[in-house]
Amino acid sequence: MKYDYVIVGSGLYGSVFAHELHKANKKVMVIERREHVGGNVYCENIADINVHKYGAHIFHTNDKDIWDYVNQFAEFNRYTNTPMALSKGRIYNLPFNMHTFNQLWGVITPQDAKEIIAKQSAEFSSIDPKNLEEQAISLVGRDIFNTLIKEYTEKQWGRKCTELPSFIIRRLPVRFTYDNNYFNDRYQGIPVGGYNKIISGLLEGIKVETSVDYFDERDYWNSVANKVIYTGPIDKYFDYRYGALDYRSLKFETELLDIENYQGNAVVNYIDKEYEFTRIIEHKFFEFGTQKQTVITREYPKEFESGDEYYYPVNDEKNMQIYKKYYSLTMENEKVIFGGRLAEYKYYDMHQVIRSALSAFRKEVVTSE
Repeated sequence: MKYDYVIVGSGLYGSVFAHELHKANKKVMVIERREHVGGNVYCENIADINVHKYGAHIFHTNDKDIWDYVNQFAEFNRYTNTPMALSKGRIYNLPFNMHTFNQLWGVITPQDAKEIIAKQSAEFSSIDPKNLEEQAISLVGRDIFNTLIKEYTEKQWGRKCTELPSFIIRRLPVRFTYDNNYFNDRYQGIPVGGYNKIISGLLEGIKVETSVDYFDERDYWNSVANKVIYTGPIDKYFDYRYGALDYRSLKFETELLDIENYQGNAVVNYIDKEYEFTRIIEHKFFEFGTQKQTVITREYPKEFESGDEYYYPVNDEKNMQIYKKYYSLTMENEKVIFGGRLAEYKYYDMHQVIRSALSAFRKEVVTSE
């Protein structure tokens, strides 16, 4: 059977593109390497709790069109992301705000907090930060850097802060208000019943095959499609011609506990390097669960190795130069559309992935007809 489009990957990018093509009466098939659809937003039900199998996913956006789009498929609750941080035996509010400053210094007014930060960051106020450490200190001073940033960041990236580029932390949220909402976006929440409801809605009526690796039969899948939409790693598609791109990966350790409440919050960051994991997620709190049990997940960052899942692209200068070479090859391939965080080697929030897929669809189908 011949398809107009074969889509490689059933994450948000592939599923949104498939949905729009299906609505446009195109013959579409989706193939997925994993045993389930949904990519990293997939939820696994454990003890009637929707467990974010590949890490916490909190939907947030200022884009009303995207908010309306996802609300076609699921109702969203009022969950607000208010993570906590444990450092040296004390709990702090995130993002950095007046609660955090009060916990650190006992200050009450924004002016007092600003004066302390200005004094502690003065050494870097007139220079261009050369690395993440200098950038962070220039934004929030040494106390916050040493208490809440340094050890966490070095665990997360597996590198010293002095070896990491400054841009990673350039948009560090700092607020001089008593506001614990991590995101500034107008719309925020978790789909009631989990993200699987959204993926199921997007893929309704579309032929999907799971546990299928595109690279095992690449020639076959190319032959049955007029076009391929590829959402996998771009370097792998081109057989690592210019070398492998670097990623950070994650390892998860999930437990079902016979208690109602383990940590009192959906997300608690563990700053100190004595903990190998960076955070613990308590999944029931994403949906205000009242179950008698609870499920927690410890999240361990690691250097990507063959067989790991891809998570964070290492967008430093070396890797971006390699990516640009791969990108130039995509321009020469008219039969394949490359999209999503792996094919574009770009960290995307969920709303950005959806917007990217909708834009690519319009360029491919709407503007060409």
